[in-house]
Amino acid sequence: MRIALLLVLVAFATSVLADHQGISVSFDRALGNEPVTGRLFLLLNDRTDIEPRLVAPFTGIYYFNATRDEMDYSPFFGIDVADWAPGENIVMGDEASGFPWKRLGDIPPGEYQAQVLVNRFEQVTPAHGKTLWLPMDVWDGRQFMLASGSYYSDVQTLTVTGDGNFFVHFNLTRMTPPNQLPEDDAHVKQFRIRSEKLSEFWGRDMYVGATVLLPKGYHDNPTARYPVYYHRGHFFERRPFRFPDSEPVPPAEDAGEAERAVYASARALWDGWFSDDLPRFLVVTLQHPTPFYDDSYATNSPLAGPYRDAIMEELIPEVERRFRAIGKPYARVQTGGSTGGWIAAYAQITEPDFFGGAWSYCPDWVDYREFLNTNMYEEDNAFVLDGGRWLTQEKPFSRTVQGRVRLTNRQFGQLVHALGGERGLSGEFTDAYAAHWGDMTETGYPRPAFDPETGQIDHEVVETWRRNGYDLREYLERKWPEIGPKLVGQLHFICGWMDNFYLNPAMYGVQAFLESTTEPHYGGSFRFGGGLTGHAFAVPDVGLMPYPFALIREMAAHIERNAPRE
Repeated sequence: MRIALLLVLVAFATSVLADHQGISVSFDRALGNEPVTGRLFLLLNDRTDIEPRLVAPFTGIYYFNATRDEMDYSPFFGIDVADWAPGENIVMGDEASGFPWKRLGDIPPGEYQAQVLVNRFEQVTPAHGKTLWLPMDVWDGRQFMLASGSYYSDVQTLTVTGDGNFFVHFNLTRMTPPNQLPEDDAHVKQFRIRSEKLSEFWGRDMYVGATVLLPKGYHDNPTARYPVYYHRGHFFERRPFRFPDSEPVPPAEDAGEAERAVYASARALWDGWFSDDLPRFLVVTLQHPTPFYDDSYATNSPLAGPYRDAIMEELIPEVERRFRAIGKPYARVQTGGSTGGWIAAYAQITEPDFFGGAWSYCPDWVDYREFLNTNMYEEDNAFVLDGGRWLTQEKPFSRTVQGRVRLTNRQFGQLVHALGGERGLSGEFTDAYAAHWGDMTETGYPRPAFDPETGQIDHEVVETWRRNGYDLREYLERKWPEIGPKLVGQLHFICGWMDNFYLNPAMYGVQAFLESTTEPHYGGSFRFGGGLTGHAFAVPDVGLMPYPFALIREMAAHIERNAPRE
């Protein structure tokens, strides 16, 4: 009976889609008897060696290597689904939004490997009182296409012909397994704790965690206390510096160049960390994933919850209690790149009595007058330049270090909309900003600063972000008489001249202000570098971000200068 009903449903769907493109999808009752609400994706690829979902459109879609001219990702389409029952057919047609092709009808003729996946949501009612359906993190860092508990199908061949008609039925029969965190070893320890503050906000158990790299001699000196190097960033930075889990073993004599390079890098990290002359630090990464992003940007939010409070008042005290930290402001320093660079700068600027210094690599935009190549206060559209009479000029989002545009703001908006739909749940940073920095819509979902389909800027949202202190240049200018004396010598910025996401222009405004300060003068530093490393660059006196032994020495000297004298 069930098979017959399914055939009828498929036949009906086929007749409905007879004159245009589409697919139908059902999921097997063996996966679960509960209806599914979430976002359904169709992923396509021309590769036969890997499943399309494993070449999925993460942030890496525009995070390119300067030596390559293409990024490998799976084009995809998405629709929201609600109360989808086992065995029920869902039809995806031209209402689906996609990237890089906007609609199913835009897929070029060809033969593709196709796969379907549904990212399941849960119903929650946070403290703000709005009932929402969200992809609640299950301690895997909001891995969109690999999220634990997602349903997915086997791979099928999808043939698109020149007549524009195709139809394929998929059955979801598999589920992604729970994420497995690495085990502790002698040098790296991990823990997570239930956050009372976040659990109260969300009405369910919520966790924050930390991973700690121990210094040489830690186990042999049980009374020693150490300064802490907080490496701020995304959830997936689970092992600080990607530190090896054991001493690297030399490759075989016939090993290839790539294997030898991996060994050389790991060996240098291992030997450098255990060298006799390296200052001793605890190095700590913090995990604070949210339903909207793989980290919270360490802020309090009426929509996402009190993540700043959970980190500052619950997690960091537990880190320092467990691992014999000095536990004083002068002995807490921070660094990080990109998202982590912004977090380090923001935390130092807003918590100058708690942290003793920040080294911020290529931070997310620190000046809203240069946000996505847009003056968010004065311009009306994030996609095109204002003022063109005859020519509409598209704004670039990312580039190679040679200056070639790889993605425009409009294309990035298309990606965000295809991933997250109308509720702004893409897991991309713009939706994360909306959730963690700004206002919610009437339905309780994030209110974006600009429309991902049209680029129209919502200046009320921008004003909320500014008022809450997330435009770091504006906050510094407004608050300098109050906070400046506490920040002398504490702010250090490091960036490439050709940052892949145009982050360096935003830093110039912060540099101009800080270097103009006189009462007091900020006393920090700005360092810019070039070369072919783009968004993860190196400058000679600091070093490449993952292996910062020069930076550790610089931090140690900074701590020594600021330590209280007995």
